Amino acid sequence: MSGSSVLYDHPGPKARVRNAVLTVVFGVALVGLLWWVYAKFDEAGQWEPRLWEPFAESATWTQFILPGLWATLKAAGVGMALSLAFGIIFAVGRLSDHRWVSIPAGAIVEFFRAVPLLLMIFFTFYGVPFLIQGPVSAFWAVVIGLTLYNGSVLAEAFRAGIRSIPGGQSEAAYAVGMRKSQVMQLILIPQAARAMLPVIVSQLVVLLKDTALGYIVAYPELLQRGVNDLSANKGNIVAAAIVVAAIYIVINSLLTALAGWLDRRSSRRAYRIPKQNVPAHGHVHIDVEEPQG
Repeated sequence: MSGSSVLYDHPGPKARVRNAVLTVVFGVALVGLLWWVYAKFDEAGQWEPRLWEPFAESATWTQFILPGLWATLKAAGVGMALSLAFGIIFAVGRLSDHRWVSIPAGAIVEFFRAVPLLLMIFFTFYGVPFLIQGPVSAFWAVVIGLTLYNGSVLAEAFRAGIRSIPGGQSEAAYAVGMRKSQVMQLILIPQAARAMLPVIVSQLVVLLKDTALGYIVAYPELLQRGVNDLSANKGNIVAAAIVVAAIYIVINSLLTALAGWLDRRSSRRAYRIPKQNVPAHGHVHIDVEEPQG
């Protein structure tokens, strides 16, 4: 019996008819909504060719879109690396046997998960300079805010992934003399990262989109440069928003595809099970059995 038959009951004749009718109804409603949006923009003259012509000019890309895209990718890349490190460190901290480690780690994670990201960026840029007696750049204000918020979410994802691993694996590792740090580093964290990969990728996609909140501190990311600044010069805010949205969709799709490729590659490696053949003369020959299909 397949897993799908256990988790999902196949609809009967009446349910199939009802589902088909609902599909048609919602499909027609969606087409009607899209046509209404198109018509309203058309009435406002937002589909006129002159509003789209700037995207055929190299100056539009070199002065507005590409600099904004580079600023977005730079902040997102640094934020992703720091968020993953933050998540792993505080997930391990929350799982520590020492209460003086686990309690503060838990408090930090819960605090930064509860505070709005926009407020963290704002406070880092405008409030931290009073503490360090020096300015904080818009780039680091955005990166620090992204790291604290998304790192806290990833810490909970890693902790859930580590707790989902059967306890027998840790017990076996302790039985052969491994320390807890070795068990975490070599056994639990790699498996947790693989198990929670969809959640991790989803959060990294959120992080990439959240770079747009850098507008609060005038960070010149893609939304700021590609929509606000460009439309202020060309008067084509709808066209600019559509182009920038398409760029975000492409980048997030590539990130998701990369994660899927890494997941399939790691799964193929995990299913390569060593098979031992022990002949009568005592020599051991190890074959690797490839997965079927």
